[in-house]
Amino acid sequence: MKYLVTGGAGFIGSALCYRLMQSPNAHVTVVDKMTYAANPASLAPLERDPRFRLVRADICDSALMLDLARAEAPDVIFHLAAETHVDRSIDGADAFVKTNLVGTFAMLQAARAYYERARPDRFRFVHVSTDEVFGSLGAEGRFDEETPYDPSSPYSATKAGADHLAQAWHRTYGLPVIVSNCSNNYGPRQFPEKLIPLMVLNAIAGQALPIYGDGSNVRDWLHVEDHADALVQIAELGAPGESYAVGGDSEKTNLEIVNLVCGLLDARRPISGSYTDQIEFVSDRPGHDLRYAIDASKIRKDLGWAPSRNFEQGLADTVDWYLANEAWWRPLRERVYAGDRLGKVGT
Repeated sequence: MKYLVTGGAGFIGSALCYRLMQSPNAHVTVVDKMTYAANPASLAPLERDPRFRLVRADICDSALMLDLARAEAPDVIFHLAAETHVDRSIDGADAFVKTNLVGTFAMLQAARAYYERARPDRFRFVHVSTDEVFGSLGAEGRFDEETPYDPSSPYSATKAGADHLAQAWHRTYGLPVIVSNCSNNYGPRQFPEKLIPLMVLNAIAGQALPIYGDGSNVRDWLHVEDHADALVQIAELGAPGESYAVGGDSEKTNLEIVNLVCGLLDARRPISGSYTDQIEFVSDRPGHDLRYAIDASKIRKDLGWAPSRNFEQGLADTVDWYLANEAWWRPLRERVYAGDRLGKVGT
């Protein structure tokens, strides 16, 4: 099997690459622009394998993407390349429009031209998206594949638009597209502007642990390696034209997450007092969705996938990974993102 993975140097993309390369017959080509959130160190072990190739390129370059698709002749294109951080989208929506919308259009056009010419057996275009396209839940209910789209941020709006493009390319052109919408991911190699790595690294640096509002916003947490397993199942068993909601069935408030991280650090790297003393409640994010939760019964029933990791153990393993891999995150903290707040517009 030959795979083309866009955004493969990012958090979820790199986890997917490691999962795909577990198969001795897999050949994986990554295309990544290597923006701030991509880390070459995430893929360095794979680059020693001749079955793996990293191409540094912009997915918005439609001619190059077509040439790459024809040269690599993939059985599956996993499209993960995206701008993903809500706060950054508040500060600068233009990059999100370009990558998430124009880039997805370019990939769909390249995939369509390649597919119509080569007609590879069992070809799939797996478009990887987010539950944030559905907006905000109240105290009850969960998102599923029939939930209407209602995005709140520039990030989620551009991902919603990309989902619609992907679905339209299936309906109009017959491209075998499958869309997935996942809940919040956590695990190793996540860029340190996201909640869990930010809390770990700020805590051990003696910095404030900022929590938006009163910390009551709820997210459904999914280990990134479980997500990678789900994407493989979707590519192998999913039906073109379908969408699959992928969740971890682990709802936690932001305050609960930070308290759990602090408890783990108290046990692993004790200080005088507790890391919870560094918690600081800050003004809320503009348009902050209250709650996300996924009903993953369709992918469980139709494809036989279910998350395999207990959240508490997965979180402990994640904290341990960051403590043991300073060489991975230290350059990012020193040269790319030091933990300062983004997305202050309107606060």
